[in-house]
Amino acid sequence: MVDPKELQATSTTSSSVVSEKENISLKNKDDKVKVVNESSQVSVESKHSGEYKIITSKDADATFTFMEENDASVPEITPEQEKRLRRKVAWIIVSLTATIDFLLYSDKATLSYASIFELWDDTHLTQNRYNNANTLFYVGYIIGLVNLIWVQKFSIRKVMAFMCTTWTIIIFLHCVAYNYQGIYALRFFLGFVEAIAVPTLNISMNQFLTPDEKNAYAPIFYSSCIGCGVFVSLIAYGILHAHSHVHTWKLFMIIIGGMTFLMTAVVYYIYPSNPTDAKFLNKEEKVWVIRRVQKSSNSSIEQKVIKKYQIIEALKDPVSWLFSAFFLLQQLANNLTYMQNLLFENIGHITNLDTTIVSIASGGFASVCAIIATIFLLYKKNFTAFSVVFWTLPSLAACIAMVSIRWGDNIPLLTMLCLASPLFGIPWVLMFSWSVTSCSGYTKRVTRNAMVMFWYCIANIISPQLWQEHDAPRFVPAWITQIVLSFFLAPSLALVIYFILRRRNVKRLQNIQNSKDEEGFIDYDGENIVASGAQLDLTDLENEKFIYPL
Repeated sequence: MVDPKELQATSTTSSSVVSEKENISLKNKDDKVKVVNESSQVSVESKHSGEYKIITSKDADATFTFMEENDASVPEITPEQEKRLRRKVAWIIVSLTATIDFLLYSDKATLSYASIFELWDDTHLTQNRYNNANTLFYVGYIIGLVNLIWVQKFSIRKVMAFMCTTWTIIIFLHCVAYNYQGIYALRFFLGFVEAIAVPTLNISMNQFLTPDEKNAYAPIFYSSCIGCGVFVSLIAYGILHAHSHVHTWKLFMIIIGGMTFLMTAVVYYIYPSNPTDAKFLNKEEKVWVIRRVQKSSNSSIEQKVIKKYQIIEALKDPVSWLFSAFFLLQQLANNLTYMQNLLFENIGHITNLDTTIVSIASGGFASVCAIIATIFLLYKKNFTAFSVVFWTLPSLAACIAMVSIRWGDNIPLLTMLCLASPLFGIPWVLMFSWSVTSCSGYTKRVTRNAMVMFWYCIANIISPQLWQEHDAPRFVPAWITQIVLSFFLAPSLALVIYFILRRRNVKRLQNIQNSKDEEGFIDYDGENIVASGAQLDLTDLENEKFIYPL
């Protein structure tokens, strides 16, 4: 574990540790410190003993200037106002991010359905070439993670709008593919473009929701992935009855491309970079959102300066690697989602129409489970790790059944396949949300996001290769891999993370009453403003007031 005091002592040159023994300063009645020193290494005197950090406003939370200009004029929120604000923000932010996520996964579901129509014949795909196309998507995805640097350097709204525009073009280009090499190229570039989407959506939810709210709404967010299966199944059902000279898989791409085009316009005009530019909030609501998020999370909302020491801390923190290991192991099962329709076909005596109906039932069941998971976490705090274990158990049991049930017992096989496939996404999104809410420091959060997505991609590069043609129709090696690694070892890591963070919390809660009220100062227009750890953009290991959500 990294010692917070050591990290504070080795902070970047944009910030400096200040103590009472150094230069002379003047303090006014408002606890603002006017520094008499031309050097960048500034020091302040305080009524508290010990060390403080002083940084420029550029290195502070991106909302700091907005709050300096508006905070004093906005009264404290009343309980009734907070209740309305919480519902409004949750409804808009969760709906907006979930809709974008819905379209991302609709694209993946579309390719899965296209595989049982004319796509393979039109583009000369085989089972192994189809696997390669899915693998290349994640090769592009892992390379595309470098684009996360633009999320921190530029406006999130503009980055997301550019991503959606490029994404729309690539979806439409699928319609002109005539061989498997074209499919390979399109899937690679689609992965490259989409790589920043889910991490950015995760960051946006973190900007508007408290840690407990974000972790609780994570399954609802995931239900957009499951719901896309139901939606695409209904599209498939309709297209099967359509009389068109355009091949079915191309109609799929045209529909999804049209929807992403509409979403691009919504993102450009509505998507917020942070609460200060949210068009759906007035000035008072913006201040209230910033106050409640910073107070509840003890972490910054956004920061546009890349801080190298926070990158190093994220890499040194063992919790980051435990989250990464979870995603590496658990996502070895992810190709099951794309294989589901092919497995339906392999079981036998199941038509394309039957496949769509079974997919609707499977996705509907998983969506109901996601809602139940959200309701539970809204009322029960610090149960994220145990929820991960609980919602993994159905997939574990179903995978064991898939290698145990006699081949030919179609109804039991179909039931277990529907149980195995969608539900493990609930633990996935719970861990993805928790990986962000359990750390602070904007650069550290972005770095951890990149770390878990890197190992997520590695797993998804490997995952399609577990389903080899020579193992059909039962694919026993793939099922065994999922049983041992994805649905036993991976959830065990969630419990390890829980006990590590709980131990940190116990130590912090014992000392929190003796800690100083202010963590440091921000140089703003020549004055040093007393600031909290959230405004200073401190990491969770620097800020001893940060309490980890469990």
